[in-house]
Amino acid sequence: MTSEDTETRTLTMEREFAHPPERVWRALTQSELLAEWIMPNDFRAEIGARFSMDADWGKVEGEVLAVEPQRRLRYTWNGPGLQSQVEWRLEPAGAGTRLMLEQTGFRPQDQQAYYGARAGWPRFLKTLDTLLERID
Repeated sequence: MTSEDTETRTLTMEREFAHPPERVWRALTQSELLAEWIMPNDFRAEIGARFSMDADWGKVEGEVLAVEPQRRLRYTWNGPGLQSQVEWRLEPAGAGTRLMLEQTGFRPQDQQAYYGARAGWPRFLKTLDTLLERID
């Protein structure tokens, strides 16, 4: 096996929202809210909890790896031909929240999934912003 076979890419994004970390955390962890901005799911923010999310392009399955309320959430994100991890980090930013996303584990053969994630996450985050505007 060459080093090229084991090298992975990481996708990172950062957004600031004009909403407190408590509200952003709820949107990241409550199944019914996740369904509104990502996709239908059976997510539970409990370490070891397994979940699935369904989209028209396929199914994502995962397991929650870390939960630090209002600070950090990490889980596996395994979709068609992809084994990765997603981590969310929240930091207070004035009256709002700085949200950082990191998706790791894109192998060289996962180029389509990498570019799909690069295009998809900004759309999800835009929908998240709209959701945050209307929830308490």
